[in-house]
Amino acid sequence: MNVEVRDGQVANRPVYIALAVTADGQRDILGLWIGDGGEGAKYWQQVLTEIKNRGTRDVLMLVCDGLSGLPDAVNNVWPRTVVQTCVVHLLRNSFSYAGRQDWAKIAADLKPVYTAPTEDAATTQFLQFSEKWGTKYPGIVRLWENAWAEFVPFLQFDVEIRKIICTTSAIESVNARIRKAVGARGHFPTDAAALKCVYRAVISLDPSGKGRQRWGRRWKPALNAFDIAFDGRLTAARD
Repeated sequence: MNVEVRDGQVANRPVYIALAVTADGQRDILGLWIGDGGEGAKYWQQVLTEIKNRGTRDVLMLVCDGLSGLPDAVNNVWPRTVVQTCVVHLLRNSFSYAGRQDWAKIAADLKPVYTAPTEDAATTQFLQFSEKWGTKYPGIVRLWENAWAEFVPFLQFDVEIRKIICTTSAIESVNARIRKAVGARGHFPTDAAALKCVYRAVISLDPSGKGRQRWGRRWKPALNAFDIAFDGRLTAARD
């Protein structure tokens, strides 16, 4: 999320939100941090160490949108964590390189890549995509090549886990509430004022608790799949 802060002049500041799903299938906001857009591995090391020190003993998978330095920082704090690039954001970023008239065709040609049964099959499909679109849109090919190492991990998992990874509905619903609160204020005098507004929007989410209950029921199939895929680490987290 970006907010406008008046620090001499109005400037955009990124607000980072860590949304977790616990071992019991409950959503939890682990923290809010404001940066300047130039955050690297050292910054993320501090953020993740803070989360770990507050009691997050293990993380099975971290899904993020190409934040520089984050994969290295994750592996330093939780060595067994799988880092996964958000597939939805990867697709959206692809469209920014292409003319609108080609969006539908590009989406159709990329679908066999991210729905491939194996990494080898995905590689074959991506090579075909590159041959077709590489000359016209080399930026899309370069985008996927640069993200490939963090894109392919989810291809090893079954459909229940893939469904969860290939959706941003959880974080987007949180962002929508934050955007509404931030938009009503315009810009903020300080970083602290911006964070306070975002925090108030977060704590007002789902006051009745019904949304949390529905969410927990929808996550049950994925939780079982995660526990099998990660050799019982999810079960151990409940103990």
